[in-house]
This record gives sequence, C-alpha cells and structure tokens, in this order.
Amino acid sequence: MSGEQDWLVTVAGTEALFPALPAEQFLYRMRHGTMKAGLYAPRGTDPQGPHTRDELYVVWLGSGTFFRDGERKAFGPGDVIFVPAHMEHRFEEFSDDFAAWVIFWGPEGGEKS
Repeated sequence: MSGEQDWLVTVAGTEALFPALPAEQFLYRMRHGTMKAGLYAPRGTDPQGPHTRDELYVVWLGSGTFFRDGERKAFGPGDVIFVPAHMEHRFEEFSDDFAAWVIFWGPEGGEKS
C-alpha cells in the first residue's frame, strides 16, 4: 500500500481485489509501524510456511482444522488463532468459503514472552 490509508478497513469489496486464481488469495489492507493486516482466503490448499514475525488470524468465514507445531484444532467464524514467529502452521480441510484476517506485528523473530 502506498500513500494515505484509512484507519477502518471493511471486508466488503476486499475479495474483489484479490489476484486471479491460481495466485495466492492474500491482500494487505492496513499497515502501521510493524503492524500489517490483510485478508487471507486460500483455495484448495494452504501453501504457507513459517513466518519471521508473530501473527494472529481472526476467522471471518468458514471452518476447518488449523495445524500448529504438530497439533490440530477445529476452527470457525470469530475464532482467533495465535502463531509465534518461525512456527510451522497451516489451515487444513477448510470450507470453500474460508477467509481470515491475518495480522503481523513486532520485530523479526517475534516478541519474547
């Protein structure tokens, strides 16, 4: 994103901005300092791997299973999922309408607890 951005981003219209399939269905919608927020809506499989920063997912639509560091848990709309930097993770067996906000923040390597 370049230039001025709004402090309120809505989901409406975001999916229309995604690149054409088979490109990854991800789009940053907001940035400030170390924080970046975007909408993620993989189709078929989730190709992502570990990231260099901590992240939160806020599930908007759909359901499925989330894999994180060898453990799997069911998820659905409204759920919030935390993944520390460098941890293996992915969405599995998710519905065709699945979409989640993803928020990255903090230093490379993640925050220390």
